[in-house]
Amino acid sequence: MTELHESAGTGPGDAHFAVFTDRADAAAVARSFARRGSRTLAHASGRPWLVGHWHDDEVRTAHVGDASVAVVGCCPIDVGELRRRTARLRDLAELGQLVRSLPGSFHLVAALDGRTRVQGTASGLRLVFHAEIDGVRVAATRADTLADALGLAPDVEELAVRLLWPAPYPLFERSMWRGITAVPPEDALVVGADGRTARHTRWWTSPEPVRPLEEAAPLIREALEEAVAARTRQGGVVSSDLSGGLDSTSVCFLADRSSARVVAGTWPGRDPADTDLQWAQRAMRHLPDVEHVVWDADASPLVYDDLLGIDDLLDEPTIGVMDRSRVLHHLPDLAARGSRLHLTGIGGDHVAWCSEAYYHRLLRTSPLFALRQLRGFRALWQWPLGGTVRALADSRPYGVWLADAARRLRDPSPAPVATALGWGMAPRLFEWVTPRAEHMARRALLDAARTASPLHPDRGVHADLEQIRSCTRVIRQWDRMAARAGLPMASPFLDDRVIEACLAVRPGERVSPWRYKPVLSAAMRGIVPEECLRRSNKATASMDAANGLRDHRADLLALWEGSRLEELGLVDGAALRRLALRPASRGLSQAVLYSTIAAEVWLRGLARARSPLPQP
Repeated sequence: MTELHESAGTGPGDAHFAVFTDRADAAAVARSFARRGSRTLAHASGRPWLVGHWHDDEVRTAHVGDASVAVVGCCPIDVGELRRRTARLRDLAELGQLVRSLPGSFHLVAALDGRTRVQGTASGLRLVFHAEIDGVRVAATRADTLADALGLAPDVEELAVRLLWPAPYPLFERSMWRGITAVPPEDALVVGADGRTARHTRWWTSPEPVRPLEEAAPLIREALEEAVAARTRQGGVVSSDLSGGLDSTSVCFLADRSSARVVAGTWPGRDPADTDLQWAQRAMRHLPDVEHVVWDADASPLVYDDLLGIDDLLDEPTIGVMDRSRVLHHLPDLAARGSRLHLTGIGGDHVAWCSEAYYHRLLRTSPLFALRQLRGFRALWQWPLGGTVRALADSRPYGVWLADAARRLRDPSPAPVATALGWGMAPRLFEWVTPRAEHMARRALLDAARTASPLHPDRGVHADLEQIRSCTRVIRQWDRMAARAGLPMASPFLDDRVIEACLAVRPGERVSPWRYKPVLSAAMRGIVPEECLRRSNKATASMDAANGLRDHRADLLALWEGSRLEELGLVDGAALRRLALRPASRGLSQAVLYSTIAAEVWLRGLARARSPLPQP
């Protein structure tokens, strides 16, 4: 197996590439993907196999006989072990078992007997897309790579769908370009030896939530230890968030047990009631070898900062642009302190806690237990009795729920208890979204409702998986932004092995009105000091968001001047400009502008990159 270089490649953390079969016609198409700075990994024949960008540390390859395997991303497998696994490969379907045995977060690409298999992560953090180009089926880790090769403009209907708040499953997982197919995270793409036929094959299934916490805790601890170790095994200096919350504190203590030197960063909130710094300082008393950096809260960017200056190349709109400046602001300073990788606690909320929707089923299978817990949730979240009873009695299938939501897009937001105990938050459209966009979004929802199945029959498991996959859609873009800024980020909680270990816990022990994140407290006992495990809340940064609306209203006004969404007939620009002048308007603090801003910023980015734009 050979690797051809056009340059030294790119920095770590931003691996992206296209995949080609071992055929002459595919090789001809591959040549059009080579750009300045791109790299090529070749088949044994010498024809291009992977074309894109990656760092040497992010790739492991093996070629034995007719079998070739490449692991791209963060994975601790060594080349010798990968060669042994590749030598035993007799069927591409066996690769699912290989992936499920490995920690980290990575793409896997394999070729055997002329066929090719490409898969990402079950979390959705690493995705796969494919399209036909000049009669050849090409896979890629980013949809815009394929769109550029085909000269495609985004589909206006997909833009209308992304104006929904929120866009529900499966709509938020679709490609923004017609003719480019997204592979569901639980599936792998297999391209036939003819280089044209393609099918999706399932490689991952969510574990059933049946394991007692006492039995699961050591397995969760082991999975999280391996996830952090996969990033710290090379030693050197790594940095870590240390908000004082259970998630980042757990990651920081695990990193401190490694051979790497750790720099911990704490970003206090502006709210005087924010206690993050106190909890972080409490943790630091137990971390004598860790360097602690405390940022000036007032010097940190607010939400909505620098929306007009965003020039990242993204393959879909993301609400992550709202916090882009906040996420990236401290990375250069950490890099200057020697950090080669920044660890976050992102994802802990999604895997160490779970949806109360599990109690919809638990009420029917364990009624006495469920009723006791539901009384606690009602007191904790102030759910009204009538609304709680109606939510628990609602047994609509997922498709019916989607269809009903499509017919009520302009209704007020549903009661929190209906969201908590149901299939999720019902999508909404706001007054600035035009009837044209509403018609397209409703049609897409109704089309999906006819065929969509939930991610799991249990609405609690479905809600958990949807939230994990919604989160990773944002984090995959942040990871790309961070790598471009010079310091890659990693979120160990979002590794598949960690997710699997957490989702296997009985829901009654994962989410409780009486205990805060009991799963993480149990798993980290003995690693994180007891006094740090006693924290039972987290900061919300609501003041940063409210201040951001006020301080950046001029930027928001400028965003809607010459709005591309307005040109496409999807939004009422005048209404948005009026809102920008009234940042204290009722409802704005609830993030209702996020999806619209995300779409507008994305279209501006396409225009800067001179990519084809949709036409009105």
